[in-house]
Amino acid sequence: MSDVSSAASAQHYIHTTDARVDERTRVLKHEDTFAVFDRRGDIDGDGRTEFGLFHKDTRFLSCMTLQLGDDEPLKLLSSAIRRDNALLAVDLTNADVDREGAVAIPQGALHVHRAQVLWEATCYTRVRIHNYSDVSVRFPVRLAFGADFADIFEVRGETRTRRGHRHAPHAAAEELVFVYEGLDDRLRRTHVRFASAPVALSDRTAAYEVALESKAAVELEWTVTCEMEGAGEMEGAGEVEGAGEVEDASLRYDTAATTATQALQSARQAEPQLSTSNEQFNGWLSRSLADLHMLQTETPHGVYPYAGVPWFSTPFGRDGILTAYQCLWFSPDVARGVLQCLAALQAEATNDARDAEPGKILHETRAGEMAALGEVPFDRYYGSVDVTPLFVMLAGAYYRRTGDRAAVQSLWPHVERALAWIDQYGDLDGDGFVEYERRSEQGLVHQGWKDSNDSVFHADGRPAMGPIALCEVQGYVYAAKTAAARMAHLLGHTDRARALKGEAQQLATQFAETFWCDNLSTYALALDGDNQPCRVRTSNAAHCLFSGIARPSHARRTAETLLNEHSYTGWGLRTVASTEARYNPMSYHNGSVWPHDTALAAAGLGRYGYRKQAATLMAGLFEASQYMDLHRLPELFCGFSRRADEGPTLYPQACVPQAWAAATPLLCLRACLGLEVNGVDNEVRFHDPYLPPYLEQLRIDDLRVRDSRLTLLITRYEQDVGVRIAHREGTAKVAVLK
Repeated sequence: MSDVSSAASAQHYIHTTDARVDERTRVLKHEDTFAVFDRRGDIDGDGRTEFGLFHKDTRFLSCMTLQLGDDEPLKLLSSAIRRDNALLAVDLTNADVDREGAVAIPQGALHVHRAQVLWEATCYTRVRIHNYSDVSVRFPVRLAFGADFADIFEVRGETRTRRGHRHAPHAAAEELVFVYEGLDDRLRRTHVRFASAPVALSDRTAAYEVALESKAAVELEWTVTCEMEGAGEMEGAGEVEGAGEVEDASLRYDTAATTATQALQSARQAEPQLSTSNEQFNGWLSRSLADLHMLQTETPHGVYPYAGVPWFSTPFGRDGILTAYQCLWFSPDVARGVLQCLAALQAEATNDARDAEPGKILHETRAGEMAALGEVPFDRYYGSVDVTPLFVMLAGAYYRRTGDRAAVQSLWPHVERALAWIDQYGDLDGDGFVEYERRSEQGLVHQGWKDSNDSVFHADGRPAMGPIALCEVQGYVYAAKTAAARMAHLLGHTDRARALKGEAQQLATQFAETFWCDNLSTYALALDGDNQPCRVRTSNAAHCLFSGIARPSHARRTAETLLNEHSYTGWGLRTVASTEARYNPMSYHNGSVWPHDTALAAAGLGRYGYRKQAATLMAGLFEASQYMDLHRLPELFCGFSRRADEGPTLYPQACVPQAWAAATPLLCLRACLGLEVNGVDNEVRFHDPYLPPYLEQLRIDDLRVRDSRLTLLITRYEQDVGVRIAHREGTAKVAVLK
């Protein structure tokens, strides 16, 4: 997923000198705004970390801290993101407060409850302080603020030679305003508003004097709003973003909290409801679905799951497509939004600076100052070799899930343009395989999903030189042409359908002959520019099962390789097996575990009938989640082998939450159940379903198939799995094939 390069190349690299694995950050997100707090609900203000309030790739708030006077920091009691991700709730208490050599307020006398909500580019904060002591107390409360307006790439470690102009902060009776004039001719404002005027207000601090009788309480409220003014770099951008009704609603915490909660509840009610006999598994599902909803953002073309917080809170082509595919059976609306958005942003011309050619599908888009100025190439960047075939693959899968013929007709011109890119630009040397080689000097060296600079190499560790044909990309092309053939047949393009089917079959034959490594019992990672195979055991081979390009005999042996001790950690699949030259369990792509990668492997295993093996992978991810903060799977974690009574080793700077990690339970369940929701035939099919021992029962309420609604009860028996229709509205059929 990322626009990150390896340590060998400093460009766009995420520095980890100040990694905060043990700090367990707290994240809120709504649309194009997100906030990263510490567990106290503070933003620490040092400017060197990911903490902050961000809007459209700019940090609008780099400091926001709460303190009782100049005394010791408040002691943390608890800190949690509510299960629906609507708000952050923090409980704090005071240390001993000394005055003139005596304890004026004993520790634990004050309970401080801090609640924060993010809605419509505004962060709402309410602090309630309760005096539980037997005497009246008096103390100052100090709030500190700061706004560095750093671009997200600056926060990640980029150095800029010039910046725009930061105005001196403006402090009035009940508000504090920070202003930045960017070099992109946009005015950015951070607007802090207080529900009641502080007794003292400077350009960075607000102070209150609080007096509380015994058992009395007081509430403080303030808001921080991100405002942008100027020419919009994205369609639909208004003259003043984040403004509108902010003035009226800015101090209404209750309104914001209620609105956010109701919006999330409404979104969840529009989807099927999942419940199992295992409460821990239910918790994993609940958190994962809440994360998916938090990361979804409305665009002019429909909903889009942003890749992850903090580094990738923006549309990514690959992440959006694979996330949509993972949850397709559950929520096809996500796929529709992703397809429509990417179709609208499809490249129309060759642009070397963007690694763009006609018909190519977007890698990522950015809205920050550095992207607008071309300091990084990601305003609209197309440097992904796999996204274009994945787009076609998803379009075909969406039609099969929904039967939405109108969508196919609308998307077909974009599908044809994507197919033209595959044939005309993707195959750089005319050998029948799709390769990549960057054109942009600032762009990504490697353009598959493992896009670190050191991620493609030969058995002896030598880097592979381009153009490079990745094994999984050929699988995606096969799946794309197979799906396009079905769509072409639907639309009456019989000759085109026949040609595409033939091309897919020819590719599968050529792929088996060229990429299969019999001595490794798996596929080569890639072919280099001399068409020499990179004979390395990697998780990339699992994607060849996922796409269906693998021969059954090769699939069986690949499955065995993937599940041996060198590839499977007990938690998930290593991106690179421990036997290989560049294996490093702490690397980004050369030995780490990516939950989505493991889930795609599970889907591939399920596709070839290896349901128990798919369930093994699901169990590892589920058990890993139980060791994670909030039971939330991160973008990746380290690839050390599982050790008794220990959880997985965390990876510094991993995105949490992250879309395709959050979607893993949905795809894993589908793989285990052999589940296919077929809107074309108006049918739900279970192919030899399997449930692991820790799941005795799974209930799916309100599963929608065209105009029908189903409630299904799936039960595990000693030697079998049964499927019962508990409720049905409409004519949709349910079939169990064994």
